[in-house]
Amino acid sequence: MNKPDKQTIESATIAHPPGFRFRRGQNWFMLGLTYASYYMCRYNIYIVAPRIIEQFGFSKEQFGWIYTARDWSYAVGQFINGLFTDRLGGKQAMAIGAALTIVFNVLFGMASFAGAGSVFVLFMLIRASDGYSQAFGAPGMVKVNTAWFPRSERGRFAGIFGLMIQFGNIAINNLGPLLLAGAAIPLGVVTLNLPAMHWRWVFWIPPIIVAVVTTVMYFVVRNNPEEVGYRIQHAADEVHADADHEERIPLGVVFRTIAAKPMVWITASAYFCTGVVRTAINSWWAVYFAEQWGLDVADSTIVIVTAGLLPITAAIGSISSGVISDLLMGGRRAPVACGLYVLETLVILVGALVLSDARLATPLLAGVVLLGISLTANSTHSILGTAAPMDLGGRKMAGFALGVIDSFQYFGAGLTGFALGRILDWAEESTTLGWTVWFYCMLPFSAMGALLMAVVWFRTRGRDVKGA
Repeated sequence: MNKPDKQTIESATIAHPPGFRFRRGQNWFMLGLTYASYYMCRYNIYIVAPRIIEQFGFSKEQFGWIYTARDWSYAVGQFINGLFTDRLGGKQAMAIGAALTIVFNVLFGMASFAGAGSVFVLFMLIRASDGYSQAFGAPGMVKVNTAWFPRSERGRFAGIFGLMIQFGNIAINNLGPLLLAGAAIPLGVVTLNLPAMHWRWVFWIPPIIVAVVTTVMYFVVRNNPEEVGYRIQHAADEVHADADHEERIPLGVVFRTIAAKPMVWITASAYFCTGVVRTAINSWWAVYFAEQWGLDVADSTIVIVTAGLLPITAAIGSISSGVISDLLMGGRRAPVACGLYVLETLVILVGALVLSDARLATPLLAGVVLLGISLTANSTHSILGTAAPMDLGGRKMAGFALGVIDSFQYFGAGLTGFALGRILDWAEESTTLGWTVWFYCMLPFSAMGALLMAVVWFRTRGRDVKGA
């Protein structure tokens, strides 16, 4: 293991002016909360997927196209919106995305009243539009926080970013089943009786939360510390790259600068692999429990507990990977990411082998395997999708660097819609493998991610990835 050099160690001990950390904390908390609310409007479809499939008689491939439309629109949006964010400002980009996702989530629920002949097309178009809208969120958040965090603190910020995302996941994974099943909620001396609701309400309640949170965010957040009288102290290697960050750089210059960095494309390719594994779990876990084990998210204890723990394990992975990268590896991302991909590959392989054995497979064991995959996949999601773009793009170009890298994740994610859906339909009809195919489809991508990060690790040993 290479030791961090003297410059890296010095940058890790930057002293900020009085009040700076508290003000920065306010900033990232509201940004993170806003982005978490985005996720309530993104992950809601995964919870109700079995109900939509049953109501409209969709095959898994058909329903997968709804996933793919959203993910690929999101990927394209990351390219476009990353450039816009560098021009508009991060806070403004996040507000635009929030307003649009509110509209499209409400429309998705309303589309369920349409006739059987048109509902599939409507679902695809609306979800695709929502995907593009949400693509304003990550570039906006990363753009702002690149200005507020020096490189030596960005890995930990990436962990915090991942944690805030999981707050949205935790919220919808608890709120969704509650809306579907109904509950009696004690409020002091009064009990609120919540009736069981149709799945479309899972698309109508979260937008209200997004509206409230985004309004507060817009008045609290500042795009850079200079807006509130602070000037961040950067390490020497960042001063030149981030100088004159207020300058409006021509879009063509931004594109050429980022596109010329080989590490951007290698990191993006690894992130493609993360997108496949992470989204394969997120998209199909509820359908897996429903079809493989006959367990429903509204009334099965194992499924409800798994749903609650999936984002918690993801948050643990996000935080720990950032801390390890910053404190133990001197801000280097590739060694940590490589190790995580190797661990993920082992978890998927062992899980596939064990769950294909009828003598060993149980719903509880399946839940444990899914949690292990979630932990590792979200660790690489956090460290590659947040810290690496901040390092590679700097304050002036972080939005587009994030857009490029994150778009690759969602090009990969799109394969887990129609393509994985088609494979699952085939496995159900033509083989005895059934849902075991799900795990084997993830395996080559986790292994490829490990290989790509090993390449980055080798190429950047003894020097900073930004200089590669």
